Amino acid sequence: MLVHLLKCFGAAPGGGNAALVVENDDSSETARQQFARERQVSACVFLGRQADGGIVLDYFYPHTRSPLCLHATLAAAHVLLTAPGAPAALTVTTAMRGQALQLVRRAEGIFIGLTPQPAPAVMVEKYVPSELMGQHMHLLSPPVIASVGSPKLLLEVADRTTLRALRPNLELIADWSALHQVNGCYAYSRTGEHEYEGRNFNHLDPALEDSATGVAAGALSAHLQQSLRLHQGHVTQQPCLIEVQYSAQAIWVGGMVQRST
Repeated sequence: MLVHLLKCFGAAPGGGNAALVVENDDSSETARQQFARERQVSACVFLGRQADGGIVLDYFYPHTRSPLCLHATLAAAHVLLTAPGAPAALTVTTAMRGQALQLVRRAEGIFIGLTPQPAPAVMVEKYVPSELMGQHMHLLSPPVIASVGSPKLLLEVADRTTLRALRPNLELIADWSALHQVNGCYAYSRTGEHEYEGRNFNHLDPALEDSATGVAAGALSAHLQQSLRLHQGHVTQQPCLIEVQYSAQAIWVGGMVQRST
């Protein structure tokens, strides 16, 4: 087993959301989940190399297996595309749903190309956002569920002050998400022209709040049908920046990635 520790989407050198990339591992799903739980890094991705040369990415958070995690994918892309003799582009698939992901190394950094995916058709009643957030919520737009592979309930709040002060009911979010096959809530606010700040709520432990959530950035871009820059991690003291380039053909999610010692 070969394990790489990387930090992804950092807004400055040394920062970012940590991910472990694991190579040469053929252990069971149960063993992989145990590995992720013991490491307590926000995400682990296991690289599976098939006989035909294909590469499969299998994602684990400390508490559960995931169909897709883009900060872990960015970490995997760095390992795969920066090795000696590596190609500048590569197609991989996800383990749980067989989703194709394009990995590309460009002059401005590494990007992941993917497309919008079907999202659960859920009628979100007016009272639901307030109950999930544990306070009365005045949203600037109707709540929506969008997905690029891991569905998120998107909630637009008035400003970053409101966003940063949120103390949601994490147990209720987990129960509601499981009931409706959604992977948590993403609250966000617009801070400028194509500039946003967001927070992801998908863990029972507040200390495990994500510093960067690429799948939410992709979902937001798909919902708004525009390119954007998404800031995250102020509350966790790990400022991150996710760049999303939108087109009708593909959504490209990228950002800084660097090895951590």
